[in-house]
Amino acid sequence: MKNKPWFAHYDEGVPREISIPRISLVDLYHEAVLKFGDSTCTICDSEAFSYRQIDDFSNRFASYLLDKGLQKGDRVGISLPNSTSFVIAYYGILKAGGVVMALNPAYRIPEIDRLSAESEIKFLVLPETVYGEIKSIQRNTQIEKLVVVGSRLPGLSADDIAWEQLIKAYAGAGPIDVQVSPDDPAIFQYSGGTTGTPKCAIGLHRNLVANVYQFNQWLVNTEPGKETVLVAIPIYHVYGMVLGMNLAIKMGARMVLIPDARDLDVLLKAAEEHHATVFPGVPNLYAAINHYPPVLEGKYDLSSIKACISGSATLPLKVKQEFEALTHGHLVEGYGLSEAPTATHCNPVLGENRDGSIGLPLPNVDCRIVDIETGERECEIGEAGELWVKGPQVMAGYHQRPEETTYALVSGWLRTGDVVRMDADGYFYIVDRKKDVIKVGGFQVWPNEIEAVLFQHPKIREAAVAGITETDGSEVPKAWVVLHEGQSATAEELVSFCDRFLTRYKIPRYFEFRESLPRTRVGKVLRRELVAEHYRSMT
Repeated sequence: MKNKPWFAHYDEGVPREISIPRISLVDLYHEAVLKFGDSTCTICDSEAFSYRQIDDFSNRFASYLLDKGLQKGDRVGISLPNSTSFVIAYYGILKAGGVVMALNPAYRIPEIDRLSAESEIKFLVLPETVYGEIKSIQRNTQIEKLVVVGSRLPGLSADDIAWEQLIKAYAGAGPIDVQVSPDDPAIFQYSGGTTGTPKCAIGLHRNLVANVYQFNQWLVNTEPGKETVLVAIPIYHVYGMVLGMNLAIKMGARMVLIPDARDLDVLLKAAEEHHATVFPGVPNLYAAINHYPPVLEGKYDLSSIKACISGSATLPLKVKQEFEALTHGHLVEGYGLSEAPTATHCNPVLGENRDGSIGLPLPNVDCRIVDIETGERECEIGEAGELWVKGPQVMAGYHQRPEETTYALVSGWLRTGDVVRMDADGYFYIVDRKKDVIKVGGFQVWPNEIEAVLFQHPKIREAAVAGITETDGSEVPKAWVVLHEGQSATAEELVSFCDRFLTRYKIPRYFEFRESLPRTRVGKVLRRELVAEHYRSMT
């Protein structure tokens, strides 16, 4: 894509190329302390801490890790919800030369067991509620010590320590003298696992710094030291980690941490009380706010919100329009993946947003669209193919997965596995996951296309589509549908509706009505789980 037509549609003030310094995330935080030291850094559960205080606390945690034998490159797990403790632990690990392995606090013990063993976690920061269970599997892992947050337990093992005790014991630790390079690994981030076995992407310090700088330039309606970022998206996920936590640090912003975004009253009260201005999120969170009765009754004032980036799933136009009318801010859809932590595309914040588009490549990002049959021919404008990206945020590779790394990274290009098309102006559109294509009688059918049609039905709140195999070996589409409260519908009614928009072979053969769809914590529908449920029901 030599002409790069997307440049013409950048917001005024966004350069085609930006200068990204060769610094680490540790350097990024040190710069924030120098510029904004006495300003508020984190707010959580009514407690506020300055940049200088978080710097001090993270030095203490780094000192503990080094005192207990952490070596450069060792992995340290954090299994916490959004909290000040997470932020402190995160930067403390990096200062000590460690690698952050952020784990979903909702993971079951077998999942933690497997991931910790695979990634060779040496230390684990966890809440007291799961201490006993983790202790029971510790002997099967390389975890040497547990740091327990909120512990009121009468007695921890001699090898373990309560968070509050640690912070007190290492008071006055001072600066950490560990050389951290931009080329050192910063995070081990497991891909969502929604399309197969999860793989652990290695994000270097420079990868995350690059993406922070890209979005700092992209958000043209923000000012250094004057923003408040509402961090409701989980920061154990790379999306929240980069566009919530790390970006807030770069901007010198106040970071309002929401432990559980499902508690809308807590979220909305915090947004109003602290005058949130930047709010990264996912479509179903914005949709939930749009339809929350207290919001519709005018109980909450959200007019301070001015810039929102939506990721992880397709942002329906209706959700965007309703949220922008509610806040008078700008809600724009972006695109990213764990292998390019965290984003490569985004719609302009102030400029034109196109319905269904993931937007334009960010500065310093190049793209190719390659045909999915041969993987060799570059597609024409408007033609669907696999998206390949190249940019400073692209990962170093997968941990202990040399074959997958060789496949995913080709001469600096990352094969995303997503099928996209680009219009003549450089706006990109997701067609679907390459692995999710449904082959119906030799024709390619994309679930996203069918889902987009179903979402237009006034009775449908959520929908997911995937291919299932019939007893004769043929593949057909099936739709799982969630209706708005109080509504009812039949499969025949939905078939008739789809017939107005879709070729016959694209219309789902089966419809299943459900109360909810299984999703990851960052909003992605788990299609493979729905398919697995379907086959289990057939046995």
